[in-house]
Amino acid sequence: MTTDTPTKHGLRSWLFKGWDRNAGPHAQPSQQHAPHRWWQVMCLTGVDYFSTLGYQPGIAALAAGALSPIATLLLVAMTLFGALPVYRRVARESPNGEGSIAMLERLLPWWAGKVLVLVLLGFVATAFMITITLSASDATAHIEENPYAPGFVHGNQVIVTLVLVAALGAVFLKGFAEAIKIAVGLVGVYLALNVVVIGVGLWKVVGHPVKVTDWWGLLTTQHASPIAMVALAVLVFPKLALGLSGFETGVAVMPQVKGDASDTRAKPTGRIRGTKRLLTTAALIMSVFLICSSFVTTVLIPPKAFQAGGQANGRALAYLAHELLGNGFGTVYDLSSIAILWFAGASAMAGLLNIVPRYLPRYGMAPEWTRAVRPLVLLFGAIAVVVTFVFDANVDAQGGAYATGVLVMMLSAAFSATLAVWRQGLRKTALGFGFITVVFVYTTLDNVIERPSGAAIAGMFIGGILVASLFSRIFRSFELRATGVHFDAKALDLIAEASASGTVRIVANEPNERDAAEYREKEYSQRFQTHIPSDDPVIFLEVNLSDSSDFSAALNVVGKIRHDARVLEVDSPAVANTIAAVLLAVRDKAGALPHVYFNWTEGNPVAHLFKFLVFGVGEVAPVTREVLRRAEPDLARRPAVHVG
Repeated sequence: MTTDTPTKHGLRSWLFKGWDRNAGPHAQPSQQHAPHRWWQVMCLTGVDYFSTLGYQPGIAALAAGALSPIATLLLVAMTLFGALPVYRRVARESPNGEGSIAMLERLLPWWAGKVLVLVLLGFVATAFMITITLSASDATAHIEENPYAPGFVHGNQVIVTLVLVAALGAVFLKGFAEAIKIAVGLVGVYLALNVVVIGVGLWKVVGHPVKVTDWWGLLTTQHASPIAMVALAVLVFPKLALGLSGFETGVAVMPQVKGDASDTRAKPTGRIRGTKRLLTTAALIMSVFLICSSFVTTVLIPPKAFQAGGQANGRALAYLAHELLGNGFGTVYDLSSIAILWFAGASAMAGLLNIVPRYLPRYGMAPEWTRAVRPLVLLFGAIAVVVTFVFDANVDAQGGAYATGVLVMMLSAAFSATLAVWRQGLRKTALGFGFITVVFVYTTLDNVIERPSGAAIAGMFIGGILVASLFSRIFRSFELRATGVHFDAKALDLIAEASASGTVRIVANEPNERDAAEYREKEYSQRFQTHIPSDDPVIFLEVNLSDSSDFSAALNVVGKIRHDARVLEVDSPAVANTIAAVLLAVRDKAGALPHVYFNWTEGNPVAHLFKFLVFGVGEVAPVTREVLRRAEPDLARRPAVHVG
């Protein structure tokens, strides 16, 4: 990989290196973002998923007490038989990294679908941004807890967290390949150290069976029957649900998974197979670690140590590493935990870099430069800095927002998977996914009720995205909004015939009956009002309005002869922008400057502006002229606009 710097090629070229204008930054990985083997990408998503081992046993112990291993078994069952099947289906239905959002986008037409996507992106942004800041804050907390930590760390949590956030951003500014290399190393070391700690813990339990007897006695004393244990485990399950985090990023970074040589964008069979392996392997590994870690920490650690301020609070396995293997090994374990918690934000950053550019620029709700990787990294880094200051780098204060974002994403995945299989006629599978959806509804509502601040913070992210998207859409409304213009053979013939007279004269026609009378009257009125020479032929240009909530589209111009009238017909979400784009394309094809002719539209200008922004119509003539003015600054090359 090259190591271009801002000083060598200039800041702009460095920022926009590898920018694909027509797709997300990793939709079709370039040499800079070449795909990787599924197990390598698993490590990238695993820095978030596996890092939850640092705090999940402590969360389970606080929520369920001696019942923690039983509650964790329920979590594992939900992982293997709930979240895993759901996301395997999402990987199959949305294999290009759009995730469950793309599946839900197709449910609602027009603006309703766009608003739904923006709301879901708000929850995605909440989960992923808070993952970056919370993980860095948690890494800082682990640094403070280590007995060998330097003195300046204490009392400077915000500064240390910001340094970690900046370091994470620097990795992604360097490149995606570097991020995956670091992730592979961190995950390998962290899991190996956990095997040692948990293995020693299990050996300790085997050597002191009385500890298991004491735990089981406490369990049976507190709960009257196994049914009561399961019922309580169900009640505390929402508090453990963060152990499911990581699946959404697994499908969000699917374009990073190397597929088969025969893969196509429409049918990436190898990539789908690799992603399913990624998800399944990660779930199996995590399930084993969750069960074993919950058991050894519950049996070996005093309950008081799990409480707020206790030495095992939020770091149960780190506590055991120090207690069972000494401060030397414990410090090595702490360093590994700190590193993987710091880099847990990498999977979130990867998810944001893959998801956001697939939607907002396409909707016109973000500038085109948000398709580029490095500017987005800087933007997300700046937001992370603000979030860190707002929450004072406090882990607990960010927990509610993190849980809300993650659970809503998993709920949307379960719901979209249910609808997908229902539409395919797989009724039994749909019932199973429907049950999983109900579980996530319960879990999400419980979390929102218990920690309403999380929903409030998510609402702020959603509001910010909606407002920013609205202003971006308004400011970008006068762009050409065409990703390309293609003329069929008949259209090219009509343009060539018209250009023989020296000027291509195009009459914009809002199609109604499309009968002979309509074209005759339209041509007569335009020749009379705008003084088109009687000998010059005219071509009618008709725009069939498609989904006006779409921002841009590839324009396919079809030539037709209708009642002796020459007609160019095109489908598009915006009339004026399409006319401007077609005029510029006609100019380039014909080698002659086209003239376009309009009638003034009656009505209130403000109402017409609203119609243009929302419905893609309105007062077409002045908007067409403005789009042309912005697209072609050279007046001598700009198509002429006439209004009668």
